[in-house]
Amino acid sequence: MDISGNFYTLKGYQVHAPSGLTPAMEDYLEMICRLLEHREVVRIGELAGKLHVRPSSATKMIRQLKAAGSVISEKYGYIYLTEKGRREGEYLLYRHRVLQRFLCLINHTEDELEQVEKIEHFFNPATIENLDSLTLRLEKEKRF
Repeated sequence: MDISGNFYTLKGYQVHAPSGLTPAMEDYLEMICRLLEHREVVRIGELAGKLHVRPSSATKMIRQLKAAGSVISEKYGYIYLTEKGRREGEYLLYRHRVLQRFLCLINHTEDELEQVEKIEHFFNPATIENLDSLTLRLEKEKRF
């Protein structure tokens, strides 16, 4: 085994992540995008409720997402996506759905939410695209 590469702890890899979003930031952004599929605006209280966190925790995370340029927040807890946030969020939803389809296919289940939520932050875009292609091929060929 070659040990000459740049090895890090899990936290070290997260610090060196190219997106600059932490897994927690991704979770919030993904949920905002999920909610915006059904309405025009998201409020802090609704977001906190969906993620089972306190509104004060959601407010703190929205400040971080705002500093990252992903959201705009206004008085009364209204949250909107920036163009950057919309692009990031669309990818996060795509990644989630690819992993959900793949795991449901190989595990013969209807839902793999908990497992997807635990692992989704650790896949790079190329791997997600490859899993999407593989899943489509397996579904088409009815291999599972």
